[in-house]
Amino acid sequence: MEFKQLRSFIEVIHNGGFTQASHILNISQSAVSKQVAQLEQDLGTPLLERQGSQLHLTSAGKIVLERGEVMLRMRQELLNELDDLSQLGRGELRLGLPQLGSDALFARLFAEYRRRHPNITIHLLEGGSRSVEQAVLSGELELGGSLTPNDPAFAFQPFCNEPLDALLPTDHPLAGAGRVSLAQLADTPFLLYQRSFVLNDRLLGACQQMGFTPKEGGRSGQADFLAALVAAGQGVVLLPSVVARGLERPGVVRLTLSEPTELRWDIAFIWRQGAYLSRAAQAWLQLLREQPHTD
Repeated sequence: MEFKQLRSFIEVIHNGGFTQASHILNISQSAVSKQVAQLEQDLGTPLLERQGSQLHLTSAGKIVLERGEVMLRMRQELLNELDDLSQLGRGELRLGLPQLGSDALFARLFAEYRRRHPNITIHLLEGGSRSVEQAVLSGELELGGSLTPNDPAFAFQPFCNEPLDALLPTDHPLAGAGRVSLAQLADTPFLLYQRSFVLNDRLLGACQQMGFTPKEGGRSGQADFLAALVAAGQGVVLLPSVVARGLERPGVVRLTLSEPTELRWDIAFIWRQGAYLSRAAQAWLQLLREQPHTD
């Protein structure tokens, strides 16, 4: 049994299939299939049941998934500690960033980190909070930017806490209001994020507290596309102010969300509670603490 076989098997499960796993691993689908088949042969038991296009874990597969994730985490932590013996002369940082706002918040920080530590290899993953949290727990990422978690499985360092703005079509009846409450938007279709975005849950929960269920006008993880849908008259989208400010364009007006005031975009950098943090990861957290976003 080899680590690369375990990694391929775990990525197939986490990503829902061999094709998706091949994209993550940057190898061919046939290579992923061969590695999983070799793992099953080495262990002497099937790990996956194939029912049409669906994959299901066998009882043995469930055990291998659970233990394999632990083994990969321990291997990566061992490599991190060995890398740290040479301080920051070499090593790697496996970093997750939120799909929303990365260009506005992190492009400059990323460049500064590379300037300070040119010999650190950075592996980036972008996604919603759920995707980032899962990758941190599995050991695929060492640090990840996520909405501040309540899960005790994570330790975290706060980074920013942004209010939300509403982007509306310029012909919307409230377009000239300057400020708008969530309740005032009850009759307007909402453009939502992909389901891996925890901000969706917060938004839908706030609507429920206001006494309505929003009509869905579409979903995307791309802020530019959501703003284009607004310009096309397809609905309203709520975005962090730092993101919304860069998306004003013809056909779109930006309004401050006045209520509920507690509906915000609070990004923290998370890691597994009790996990060893490499010097590369500690250097990233130190850079964040130097920024005015951090309270």
